[in-house]
Amino acid sequence: MEPMTMNIPVLALRGLTVFPHMTLTFDVERPISITALQRAMEADQEIFLVTQREIGVNAPVEKDLYEIGTVSHISQILRLSATSMRVMVEGRYRARLRRLWQTEPFLQANVETLAEEEDSEAFRRSPRTEALLRQTWNLFSEYAELAGSVPDEIITTVMDCRDVGYLADFITQNIALRHTDKQEILEEMAPFIRLRKLNGFLARECNVLGFEHEMEGKVRDQLARSQRDQILRTQIRVLQNELGEEDGDDEIDTYRQKIMALELDEDTQKHLMKEVNKLSKQPFGSAEGAVIRNYLDVCLEMPWKTYTKERVSVDAARKVLDKDHFGLEKVKERILETIAVRQMNPEGKGQIICLVGPPGVGKTSIAISVAKALNRKLARISLGGVRDEADIRGHRKTYIGSMPGRIIEAISRSGSMNPLLLLDEIDKLGNDYRGDPASALLEVLDSEQNYAFRDHFLEIPVDLSKVMFITTANTSDTIPRPLMDRMEVIQLSSYTDEEKVQIAKRHLLPKQMEEHGLKKGTIRMSDDVLRAIIRDYTRESGVRLLERRLAAVCRKTDMRLIAGDVKRVTVTEKDLPKLLDCQPYPPALHTEKEETGVVNGLAWTEAGGEILEVEVNVMEGSGKLEMTGNLGDVMKESAQAALSCLRSRAAVLGIEADFYKTKDIHVHFPEGAVPKDGPSAGIAVTTAMLSALTGRKVKAGVAMTGEVTLRGRVLPIGGLKEKSMAALRNHIGTVLIPKDNVRDLEEIDQTVRAALRFVPVETVDQVFVEALCPESDPVREEIAGRVAAFAPINRETVSDAGLRQ
Repeated sequence: MEPMTMNIPVLALRGLTVFPHMTLTFDVERPISITALQRAMEADQEIFLVTQREIGVNAPVEKDLYEIGTVSHISQILRLSATSMRVMVEGRYRARLRRLWQTEPFLQANVETLAEEEDSEAFRRSPRTEALLRQTWNLFSEYAELAGSVPDEIITTVMDCRDVGYLADFITQNIALRHTDKQEILEEMAPFIRLRKLNGFLARECNVLGFEHEMEGKVRDQLARSQRDQILRTQIRVLQNELGEEDGDDEIDTYRQKIMALELDEDTQKHLMKEVNKLSKQPFGSAEGAVIRNYLDVCLEMPWKTYTKERVSVDAARKVLDKDHFGLEKVKERILETIAVRQMNPEGKGQIICLVGPPGVGKTSIAISVAKALNRKLARISLGGVRDEADIRGHRKTYIGSMPGRIIEAISRSGSMNPLLLLDEIDKLGNDYRGDPASALLEVLDSEQNYAFRDHFLEIPVDLSKVMFITTANTSDTIPRPLMDRMEVIQLSSYTDEEKVQIAKRHLLPKQMEEHGLKKGTIRMSDDVLRAIIRDYTRESGVRLLERRLAAVCRKTDMRLIAGDVKRVTVTEKDLPKLLDCQPYPPALHTEKEETGVVNGLAWTEAGGEILEVEVNVMEGSGKLEMTGNLGDVMKESAQAALSCLRSRAAVLGIEADFYKTKDIHVHFPEGAVPKDGPSAGIAVTTAMLSALTGRKVKAGVAMTGEVTLRGRVLPIGGLKEKSMAALRNHIGTVLIPKDNVRDLEEIDQTVRAALRFVPVETVDQVFVEALCPESDPVREEIAGRVAAFAPINRETVSDAGLRQ
């Protein structure tokens, strides 16, 4: 055939290749392809079929099409629907795409026909051709045997064909090759080379099919072994049944009897029976059978209908709490109130209490004592670091290694449906991509909802309304608000020094002596020695460090007793540096003499109260206010407020009217490496500024705490109990407190109240009169008169008996 050029409709094929002298049927759905077929039918029914380079291209252009295709004749068209049709084509001859000059509404191109080489008689009879044909027949026979899906007529046609070019096209058209491989065969004009390339592809496909058969054989062998094992196990079960030994039916009957004996509600019993029926249908050793057995075992281990008899006696509970703990009166009283309610209404819902306080003050031990007092089973759940919601609600039983959540596990461990669950460290819950465990606790810690708590593993409603929950936390700041709303928060403050002395005498020292093998009377330690250990060798809110210090003393005592030097050890304050092997904490920095510009403030820390000295220097300058000492924003603002307060009273207080322009004021809080914040040092800063500006000295033995406003009012503060203990510890005699904090004096230890003189103040003018040393000149008397007229001085002080003159 002579080469010629023609304009002809084009149909782009996706994943298909049409060869000359071959018939192919395929479906067409793209509008441009359907239009091209229609245009070809209107002409001479010839169309150029060319394969796309990328199958995913929906609107191909010239660069998306291969260069070589086949001019084909449309034999038949069958319309399947409005948007698709099936077409049968017969390949005529190869052609080259010269230019695709139309893409809408259908593809049309200028193509050039390609002349194919024809096999001569001599070529067909040559040994080289015969060898190639034999190789092709052998490879195709192997392929047909491995594939198993090649029709017999195709095999016959291949074996009878001696035309090298036609044979290559025929085999390529009728076997499963990648469209890129078929395109490579189509583009080869030389028949001999074309068939040789095909043999390479056939050899590769035979290797691939060989590997597939090998893997299939391995899988088939493994399945055969599994079926054999199952048959053998079934035979074993039949033989066991014949011999009267236990089999799976006895296991199923045992499960059914246990479920019936629990006398659960109808829905729960029906659910468990359904699982037992599933188990009875499982073959022996199946994975699903193991999952169901584990599920039934967990469900049956739950203490359904089991309740411990609660001891609701306020007197008995009071004895247990007083025996185990010294102090904590408010906490004990609140717990006794709960027991009283239970005594009046035994059918009431469980209580949810949250104990919040610094480390070591006895939150966990309080919960243990409550369980002992109420005769409830105790189960402790540590929530510190829990980040997965499934830890609370459990995992679905279909997962490998699934288990119920911590709540259900704790109830099962306790052995009763009305235990006391202690949720420790609830403020240290985390959350990440696996969920928020704090949100999962919302239903658990809500007595209005938890009567039907559903664990993901059990899938059965569990009544938690009879459970008493006690949670502990070091701070309430990190507990989500919705969770806080479901609990009654009880604050535990730090222990006073006197409480620590009693705790050490009654609990810690006897406990450590027993652990160290010391008999009663072997070691003697006075209260003054205990106070020295607490004051100089511990700095904490609780008593854990104190217990370690007492353990150190007991260890040294063991060494001396074993050495045989003494039979009894008496510990004095002089012995403490040797016994404790540690440097004592330095005493709090505070002034013990009358100085100018130095005031003793009082600060609250988690370890208790401390003296916070305030220093102020006034220098010639341009009115700058310097503040140092690692201060927080609130404390800096408090110092600014103090300065503004003094400026507004400059005339009354005898300060130069323009001091804020001509003086530089430097406010410093010693121990600059320690962060400090809060407004409670306001009156201390104000007093120190006034002392530095006027040159008047501050009285010795006076400490103060209170927030100051621009108008000179003194606002209440927190932590008065700890601050008053710090004043007593540092030999302060007089403490100035806001008048609104007088009500807090009821919570202060009687020893502290008797030892200190508390002066309630409402304004800074009263603070100045109490804190600053009097001046002897007439000017001072005139200022004092004006101050008295401005705000009458309230010289009432507070003692253990209340308010006194």
